[in-house]
Order: sequence, then C-alpha cells, then structure tokens
Amino acid sequence: MIIREIQSEDNKQIANVIRQVFISDDYPKTGTAFADKQLDFMFETYDKPKSIYFVVEIEGKIVGGAGVSQLDNSEENICELQKMYFLQEARGKGIGFEMIQKCLTKAKEFGYEKCYLETLPEMLAAQSLYKKVGFEYLCEPLGGTGHISCPVWMIKSL
Repeated sequence: MIIREIQSEDNKQIANVIRQVFISDDYPKTGTAFADKQLDFMFETYDKPKSIYFVVEIEGKIVGGAGVSQLDNSEENICELQKMYFLQEARGKGIGFEMIQKCLTKAKEFGYEKCYLETLPEMLAAQSLYKKVGFEYLCEPLGGTGHISCPVWMIKSL
C-alpha cells in the first residue's frame, strides 16, 4: 500500500473510486461530493497553496483518497477534510486512520487552526474514526460547501 500526493494522471481513477462508493453504498447523489464539478479535476483542484489531496494505491490501483483545503466561504483559518472515500476492498485495514493522520499533519503544517468536515448520517464507521482522532459534533454547518445532503458536521482543533 502506498499513500501519495495526487498526480494529474490520477484524476479519472479517483473520480471513479468516489462515484463507485456512492453507487455501491447507495448514498445520495445530489448535495454531496458525487455532484461536485471538481470531481473530474482533483489534481487541479488541490494544486494551490494550503491544499493537498492524497490517494491510496494498492498494487497499482487507486482504492481511495482524502485531502484538506481551505473551508469554502469562510474567512476563518479552518480547513476542511474533503473527499475521504475508500473502495470496499480498502476498508477495515487501518488505511482511513493513516490517511486522516496524514491529512491532519499537513493541515497543521499549512498553519490551519481547526479542521472541519461534513458527512452523511449513515457513514457510522467514518464518524467513529473521526471521533477517535478528536473530532467533535457541531450543531450547524460552517462555511458554505453546497453539500446540503450531508447533515452531520464535525470539527477538530489542530
């Protein structure tokens, strides 16, 4: 297993991974990452200051990813943990924990004070992981991500 920064040639594979997760797990397609315009241009989306996206590769195949970037529509020094999705074959192996640690380390290096995320209520394993690393629930969303179908909001001080 290799966790590495996204490259432009990874765009198609990671977009397919994220879409496949939504389809196979029957998550909402509107108001979520599934409908994001940047899904097909992940390298370009994260190719900016204080932003990074990692992919997980197993035997040459991308099986998941996650990243951090400035929280949209927020003036505060808060990043968002974004597009953390893994194919079924990559789950339950500690990859999510390793990935989130890598993202939070980078967020601290970038100088962010807090890390925010949005998720779906049915993503209980993900929420358990987020709580394990110190995220706490919020009563309302921050910023303006456009992910209206993600009514679970969490934050962590860095």
